[in-house]
Amino acid sequence: MKKKIHPEYKETTISCACGEVIHTRSTKQNIRVEICSKCHPLYTGKQRLVDSAGRVEKFRRKYDRQKKNK
Repeated sequence: MKKKIHPEYKETTISCACGEVIHTRSTKQNIRVEICSKCHPLYTGKQRLVDSAGRVEKFRRKYDRQKKNK
């Protein structure tokens, strides 16, 4: 292996918005994430509303208007 080309790995903590804390090694320290495997709907099997801005409803209203104008 060549010397001085590999990044330095440090002990780090990954914190999720749900409160889950994961200890691992990474090139960055103290990583914060919004969704992890403990709270993601794919892993939990429960549907959780992630879209708080109402983007889906906004999209539907926009394209319903276009259909009415035609």
